[in-house]
Amino acid sequence: MGERMALKRKYSKSVGDIIKIKSDFFEKNEEMLKLSAHQADALLLQPKRTKCKICHNPIGADAGQKVLYRSQRMSYFECPVCGHINSEYEDNEDFASRVYISDDYLANYSEDDRQKYETRRDTIYIPKARFLLDALAEDGLQKKDIKLLDDGAGSGYFVSAIRQLGVEQADGIEISEPQVQFANTMNGDDILTQVDAPDIASIIGTAKVNVISFIGVLEHITNLDDILDAVMKNKNVEYIYFSVPMFSMSCIFEAAHQTCYNRHAGGTHTHLFTEKSIAYMTKAIGFEEYATWKFGSDMMDLYRMICVCLDQNGNADLRERFGSRFLPMLDELQEVVDRHEDASEIHMIIKRKS
Repeated sequence: MGERMALKRKYSKSVGDIIKIKSDFFEKNEEMLKLSAHQADALLLQPKRTKCKICHNPIGADAGQKVLYRSQRMSYFECPVCGHINSEYEDNEDFASRVYISDDYLANYSEDDRQKYETRRDTIYIPKARFLLDALAEDGLQKKDIKLLDDGAGSGYFVSAIRQLGVEQADGIEISEPQVQFANTMNGDDILTQVDAPDIASIIGTAKVNVISFIGVLEHITNLDDILDAVMKNKNVEYIYFSVPMFSMSCIFEAAHQTCYNRHAGGTHTHLFTEKSIAYMTKAIGFEEYATWKFGSDMMDLYRMICVCLDQNGNADLRERFGSRFLPMLDELQEVVDRHEDASEIHMIIKRKS
């Protein structure tokens, strides 16, 4: 690899067509809120969290800590050691079995679905893949030399995107058989393999790849220590690329709008990262920050919540006027939030220390 480049930080991206793709959050607020409440019910059944998800320091009221904030019946605590934001209750295997529903993705498949799939891939995932490839190229790693494994690959959007950009040795693993079948059908190739959750750590630990990606995955892993330990011990892996939800402005907006769907904190997001907790995690596994892209959906969340509340209060006409004035500002406002390091999401490439 080439010499270590100066730390690369990139900020913001245009919302573009993402509002159309995420239209359910606007149009089905009550339905989404009920789903989130069901997921909260499942979490409230679990034991109280006693250790921080990242550093294992004692956490919670029993450890003498004050609640940082409450939202949708859930209390959140900030770890005094690593700064991670932990929900009051544990995310464990029982919780996962209650909230992760396996849909039949191919039940009503049509060519229209392929077009939607490609639109979502190109709008959301191609930029993520291009950021990774650009950063690796600056470090001397070209497309032909990249061997990538995407963990928690879902419907294969990221693997499809990075293959579309010319990386031939890119595959994914996913526990949901319907999602694997859907991804492989949409792509006309076996880009994903179905695996069982207990086998993932050993697969990662022995993978002959130099890049592992976790796009929107680390926050969902119940045995996060095992997965990170497997990556650390697999010396083939030189880079990890991940995106995670951050403690951000969206958390505050959600706490202030309890009749609106809580997209960010809550549901299956039972803990949130901070710059400090990411740095702790990265150092603990022998890696260091290499390149970072911070862009959030905080302003889109605020826009959505105001629109939903205006509708709930019988102000549909005012909502339309608000939208016509606010949307042209949205990208600029979000860039301010991003540059102040308050974005709802972070994409980071970390590199193994030499």
